[in-house]
Amino acid sequence: MNTKELFLEIGCEEIPAGFIPRATADMEAIITKELALARLSFTEIKTLATPRRLVLVVKGIPAIQPDAELTATGPSIKAAYDAEGKPTKAAEGFARGQGVDVAALQTITTDKGEYLFVSKQVTGRPTYELLTELLPALVANIPFKKSMRWGDQEVRFARPIHWIVALFDGTIVPFSFGTVESGKVSRGHRFMANTPFPVNNFVHYLDECERHFVIPDPEKRKEIIRRETHRVAVAAGGHLLPDEELLEQVTYLVEYPSAVHGTFSSEFLKVPKEVLITSMRSHQRYFSIVDADGGLLPGFITINNTLTEDPSVVVKGNERVLRARLSDARFFFEEDKKVRLDERVESLKKVVYQQKLGTSFEKMERFRSLAEGLADQINPAIKSQASRAAWLCKADLVSGMVGEFPEVQGIMGREYALLEGESTEVANAIAEHYLPTQAGGELPASDCGAFVSIADKLDTICGCFGVGLIPTGAADPYALRRATIGIIAIILEEGYRLSLSSLIDESLTLLSAKLTRPKEQVAGDVLEFFRARFVNLLGSSYAPDAVDAAIAAGFVDLVDVKARIVALAEFKTHPDFEPLTVAFKRVGNIIKDGIDAPVDPALFQDDAEGGLYEATQRVKSAAEGLISSGAWLDALTEIATLRGPVDSFFDKVMVMAEDQRVRTNRLALLTTIARMFGKIADFSRLA
Repeated sequence: MNTKELFLEIGCEEIPAGFIPRATADMEAIITKELALARLSFTEIKTLATPRRLVLVVKGIPAIQPDAELTATGPSIKAAYDAEGKPTKAAEGFARGQGVDVAALQTITTDKGEYLFVSKQVTGRPTYELLTELLPALVANIPFKKSMRWGDQEVRFARPIHWIVALFDGTIVPFSFGTVESGKVSRGHRFMANTPFPVNNFVHYLDECERHFVIPDPEKRKEIIRRETHRVAVAAGGHLLPDEELLEQVTYLVEYPSAVHGTFSSEFLKVPKEVLITSMRSHQRYFSIVDADGGLLPGFITINNTLTEDPSVVVKGNERVLRARLSDARFFFEEDKKVRLDERVESLKKVVYQQKLGTSFEKMERFRSLAEGLADQINPAIKSQASRAAWLCKADLVSGMVGEFPEVQGIMGREYALLEGESTEVANAIAEHYLPTQAGGELPASDCGAFVSIADKLDTICGCFGVGLIPTGAADPYALRRATIGIIAIILEEGYRLSLSSLIDESLTLLSAKLTRPKEQVAGDVLEFFRARFVNLLGSSYAPDAVDAAIAAGFVDLVDVKARIVALAEFKTHPDFEPLTVAFKRVGNIIKDGIDAPVDPALFQDDAEGGLYEATQRVKSAAEGLISSGAWLDALTEIATLRGPVDSFFDKVMVMAEDQRVRTNRLALLTTIARMFGKIADFSRLA
């Protein structure tokens, strides 16, 4: 087959770094979908990007769209023809839409009756021709968080477009976007080679870009930055402080990276290193340098977008800007130390956390009580530490440092607490209570930090649900999903055995004066919100039906629920699993809600009844002990020994006997078995 290459470059003004990875992913998704709709195959798709250009390459596209037989079903025969058998507007419209004459329409019989039907042979169009329609739609449909118009144009894009290269097998695919006409001319680096150059194909484009000081492949730029920052850090007598997120950002800020080393006064090292790192990272996009022990060194690495003849000029400029930022940080640090954290706690009474939920001080008092309750249940020895950490953990929010550098909230609370003589446990918990900050992120390292973290997050969740601030599919302004996942992650990681429903109830009781919705309704909504997050979290590691079945049997103790999921997932490999599941689904179908009556052996009429009863009594005695100790897999294995007696029972006994007493007795026996299994999982939900 004669296949060809599609090449597209959109050249524009600098796109924000955060927009670019999503834009390239969307470009790939859009072209994949459009090519499929156009019946065009391909062998490879590749996207590249810099701040000034988005590039798409698709290889192995056929020169001509393949022929196809297309079919379509139209209106029913009743709607297509009137009483005289003449075509109605519905039939005529269907024929017109399909590009055929009404006489060409056929009839097809379906389960719902007879309908109009058309089958037609469609000759494939030249791919080049199709691309003149696909590419302008592709450019127009790339979604951005924010887009803009420029000049008096109607089109929108992340930033104004200056050129478009569109080639199919080296030939220009003509189209326009606003006032920009597609062509085959790209441009070099804005400052080092701001000149046009022609493009013949993808390989030629890569060569020409590098000759014009542009590296369009972000992965290649990333590796250059990684290599150069390490080299410069070692040359400066230290090691690079790894920062993958910053590396990702900087990669999309430059087209031709070069690393430069600068320094700052060692006097600034009196400020906590997290503040210095944050200032350099967040405000200047500088990489930090540390010694062998992880201590911060008075230096930084910045990534330029150009090669400079005199790096010292660049260094001096960056050092001057950084000096101002670090001077501000040092000033705030020194000023903050003049006010103790206990005094700052009182200032929280003037800070509105949320209009309906009160001040930050009120919130702190609520989750402080929750944290104390958690300590009482799990680790009473640290109750006073948890209480103290909760009392102080929000105090740094009214400090000058956090006001200037919000990223260091919690960290500054820890530093100020240590300076004031608080215990290491309390100080660390102040910083840890914000963890995890993202799904899969670092968790609190201590019980003290974990208790405060759970309490703070749960108060936020219950409070928001209690006043109607419930997340939607499109919006979650209070990050309640992240908070919920964080609580689940902490509980599972630490193995905390507690009742989630009781914890939610306690939180809502503390919030009772603020609630605008019935407490019972809020509790149910919050528990369901947790359940949905738990399913998503565990569903990626275990079979969805095992997760669903275990949760259906009870969703209170998260550690217990996970243990049942793990046991059920392993038990599914047991040779008796499938026939046993079938048998117990049958039991469930027969008993429905069950019979609350004692089993009377005197009413047995078949040996199979007695055999099942004796086996059930034996298994029940053993299984109950295993269940109470949480040995779920052993309990399942023990209950599985009932397979033979259950099969024999169903083979030889008619459960729904005519004698009411016999029927009730048999249902009561099956109920006993079903409820043993029901403590572990709802087997009706297993595939």
